[in-house]
Parts: sequence; C-alpha cells; structure tokens
Amino acid sequence: MIDTEALRTQPELTGENIVLAQLDESCFEPAWRALREPETIRLTGTHTVFTEDQIRTWLASRPGLDDRADYAILRKEDRGYLGEVVLSDFDGDNRSAAFRIALTGPDVFGKGYGTEATKLILDFAFDVVGVHRVSLEVFDFNPRAQRVYEKCGFVREGLQREALWWDGEWHDVVTMAILKNDPRP
Repeated sequence: MIDTEALRTQPELTGENIVLAQLDESCFEPAWRALREPETIRLTGTHTVFTEDQIRTWLASRPGLDDRADYAILRKEDRGYLGEVVLSDFDGDNRSAAFRIALTGPDVFGKGYGTEATKLILDFAFDVVGVHRVSLEVFDFNPRAQRVYEKCGFVREGLQREALWWDGEWHDVVTMAILKNDPRP
C-alpha cells in the first residue's frame, strides 16, 4: 500500500552533502534559470518553452499533493538550489512509481549530487512510501546519467528505439528500473 500521507507531508531528506526539501515557489529563480540552461534542456529532452507564470504556478502547486513527490535538491552547506528530483505516476495497485531528476547545469554535474539525491529518494520511495518498483527513462546520449542510475541499483530493462527527435536526429530512450529487494549500494 502506498503511503499517500508521506507524499502529502513530504519530509525533508538529509544526506551527507545535500538536503531534499519540498519543491515550491521559493525555488522560482534558480528553477527558471535551469529551464533556460541549454545542456539541462537537452539532457531532459524538453521541447516545451515555458513562461514565467507557468513555472510560478507549477511550483506553487507542488506542496500538499498525495500522488507525487517533488523535491528541490539543495546543497547542505548553504541550501543553494542544485536541481529537482521527482517521484510521480504512482500506481497503487502495483506499488510502482516513476523517477526523474534534473540538475541545474554543467556547473553542478559530476560532483555526486545526482547520485546522492537518487539514493535519498529511493530510500524514501521504498522505506517510507512503500513502493515496490521505481522506473525511469534516460536518453542514449546521456551515459553519465546511466552510470549514476546503475551505481544506485537501477537495471536496464529495455530500449525505446528512436523515441526522441533532437537536433535533427532520432535518439533511443533507455528504460531502467529498481525493485525494493534489489541491492541498493
């Protein structure tokens, strides 16, 4: 059974170098900058061009939801915004959820923040919310993210051939998942 109250109240999750805190309108400025960062846009395959009002409305609507968890990834030392990590698409019957993460840009890539955020959110998903399976999709041109997911225990399950059109080329989407009883290094 999915603990929807844990999703609604969404506790802060603290790691060694980061804190995951409820994503809300206080994150607008850095989130807005990240949505205009070319490498972040490419790695997330985001074709949509958002307006400031859309992002303000979206961020303000995140707290209190019982069907997803939207977390801001904050640097522990100064609570600087590093990105977001999300559990969504919960299926209560099958105790599953989808995962996604987006860091703000190349200045925070390769520093372990994504790995730590992924491990924290998986612990929350399995040990608090009560899911059995967490799945994700990652583009073929992002091997760095694929390595992070594998390091966190995700297993490659499939390939969606030519599922993303980006910069005049088709790209494959790799599907991965982790189960509650899989090793979580």
